Amino acid sequence: MTIQLTVPNLACSACVETVTKAIQAVDADAQVAADPKTKLVNVTTAASETAIKQAITTAGYTVA
Repeated sequence: MTIQLTVPNLACSACVETVTKAIQAVDADAQVAADPKTKLVNVTTAASETAIKQAITTAGYTVA
């Protein structure tokens, strides 16, 4: 399943790395593509959308 999320406070490459690690802590096989310019995070994962959103929120980011 592919999920597209908007993360308004995704501002830099360090943010991308933090969000990617948070998502991969939930699903180690998740494919994450995040762009700080568009604030979009595309995730291909077997985990639920709720679990992915929770991981991003726990890492300190907002999911719109």
